[in-house]
Amino acid sequence: MIKLRTILLYDKLYLILSLISVLYSFFMVNYFPYKSKYEIKENVIEGYIHDYKIDGNKLNIMLKGKESINVSYYFKDEDLKNSFSFELGDNVRIYGTMKEPKGATIFNLFDYKKYLYRNRMFYTFSADKIELVSKNNRIRYFIKQKIINRTNKMKLSSPYVEALVIGEDDGFAENVKDSYQFNGVSHLFAISGSHITFLSVIILWFLKTLKVEENRRYYIVILFLLFYMFLTNYAGSVMRSVIFFILLSFNKMYYFNIKTINILQLTLFVLLILNPSLLYDVGFQFSFLISLYLIKHQVFISKFSNYLKQTLIISLIAFLVSIPICINNFFQINLLSPLINVFFVPYVSFILFPLAFLCLIIPYLDGILFWFINILEAISLFLNDLKIGQIILAKPSIIIIVIYFIFIHLGIQGLTTKKFHYLIPCLVLLFVHNNINYFNKYPYLVFIDVGQGDSILMCLPNNNGNILIDTGGKSSYEMDWQRKNNSYKVGMDSIIPYLKSSGIKKLDYLIITHGDADHIGEAISIVNNFRVDNVIFNCGSYNGLENELIKVLEKKNIKYHSCIEELNIDKYKLHFLNTKEYDNENDNSNVIYTELNGYKFMFMGDASTTTEKEIMNKYNIPEIDVLKVGHHGSKTSSDKEFIGEINPKYSIISVGKKNRYGHPNKEVLENLKDSKIYRTDIDGSIMFKIKNNKLRIETCSP
Repeated sequence: MIKLRTILLYDKLYLILSLISVLYSFFMVNYFPYKSKYEIKENVIEGYIHDYKIDGNKLNIMLKGKESINVSYYFKDEDLKNSFSFELGDNVRIYGTMKEPKGATIFNLFDYKKYLYRNRMFYTFSADKIELVSKNNRIRYFIKQKIINRTNKMKLSSPYVEALVIGEDDGFAENVKDSYQFNGVSHLFAISGSHITFLSVIILWFLKTLKVEENRRYYIVILFLLFYMFLTNYAGSVMRSVIFFILLSFNKMYYFNIKTINILQLTLFVLLILNPSLLYDVGFQFSFLISLYLIKHQVFISKFSNYLKQTLIISLIAFLVSIPICINNFFQINLLSPLINVFFVPYVSFILFPLAFLCLIIPYLDGILFWFINILEAISLFLNDLKIGQIILAKPSIIIIVIYFIFIHLGIQGLTTKKFHYLIPCLVLLFVHNNINYFNKYPYLVFIDVGQGDSILMCLPNNNGNILIDTGGKSSYEMDWQRKNNSYKVGMDSIIPYLKSSGIKKLDYLIITHGDADHIGEAISIVNNFRVDNVIFNCGSYNGLENELIKVLEKKNIKYHSCIEELNIDKYKLHFLNTKEYDNENDNSNVIYTELNGYKFMFMGDASTTTEKEIMNKYNIPEIDVLKVGHHGSKTSSDKEFIGEINPKYSIISVGKKNRYGHPNKEVLENLKDSKIYRTDIDGSIMFKIKNNKLRIETCSP
């Protein structure tokens, strides 16, 4: 026993274990492929319901069968939705179609397929029918279902009780959730160390008043926390906090005298050996790294007897540590978040969090909790509207992330030793990173995969011009369905995050080729949530969607123009070839021609063969290097004579996968056969970079 204690006091042991666990996790996830127990051809699966959510008319089930699998089911009517009676732990049989998950089709953005794989999930299942095999007989699921049912009965504060008690934050209003992320306080609604500490202290105090022996008190709390991990679906931050508490408890009960920082490293070892995918869990990364630095500098923090000063120092250290993780995943930080957290941390920790638990016991407190929630939301939305402190930072390479951590480590050392000049390298790196696009010497274009629609980003050298041609969108029917189901939104979920990931802070020009929904549908969302300096419309009268956008532009004092012939940006020119007015929206499409460093590009919008003939008669168009094919490859565009005239080297068809229009048309593909064809439904987003007078092409295939 004495020898074991001697070994456990050896500091380097824990560093070695940490390195082993990180390397083990990295190689297990990336170089030792998992194999699914399901087959793609299966159309019936069985298992029990581990978790479920209803979002509009969509039901999502996490099913525990041969392995974990995500199941989606759409209610055909409201009555069917209201009659849904399945509960957690129920054993069910589901009929439908096994599907391979879709990978990322836009550069830098979240890869759902990779996420599932890292969590040992290989397929998704689209359900047609769900039938009950047997009701739940598992006590842990029975308790969790009762808690969920109780939170659902709270008409006012239910989303916050769910978030703060069981870690489900999907119920927040979208604008509120965005404001929390903008202000850098969204971590307060993810259950982590402070919540686990609060619960542990309360239970330990209660057991002590009952005169329960000390070791038994700790064992009771440990059992409770293990169950609490299950309640929170084994969230990475919760697992880190619980295992850390358990190891600390053993350290105290059996007098091992292991340093706290070594206990944390041992926690890392245990968790990564048990679940290697946690290495890539963002919540776990935040939780572990912030805890590491707070423990490392605990002596310095404890010097501040004033609670607010101590909270500010903790927030500042946490902010600095989280910078690389934030910019790698969210492409932005808020410099004011340490100050904002000085108010938000105690407000959530000492008011909302305790009240959320009390509401489970005393539902009548729902109104009081809601009153405090309203204050918090109002402040968060107000700060969000000010748009102060935000810095957009392009997605960094792994080398840049390593440099960030080195400089941040130095900066925190300087902060705690009052050598504030140690912060300078970190500030310089942030400044350079924030202005990275000024160092870009070459133009590039990205045909963004927005499904059945168009959206093209053109970036000129030295940050001299960022131009977005069209915004994607959906038909009126699809947009109504989307609003009803609160589902994926192209502008907010794809285009804006991609712009931020590229380090783009504003659009100099938003060009709308014409007023169809699949080209203008997300324009209002982009204008409302991203800086846009100018908007350009096509020739012809404005339709309903265009008039809606103009109202927003006028309210925001954004300049807009229509039916222009030429746009000059630095040494580059965009020529608008279609200035004739027709009696339909497609024929009125802006057709744009430009030359970038000797390469010729042409963007056809939805222009039809009528417009193509007019352009051929009016202009002597040279051979085109890159053609954005008209109208998604519809038979109404890309006439054989026109294609023969411009003879494109590369043809880009922006089209949705398995779209209901049958695009692209076989005859059009035949007309384009002499060019290299790229399609967003097959190749994902397509990037053209012009570097050293050479055209380089990258795709983001799913």
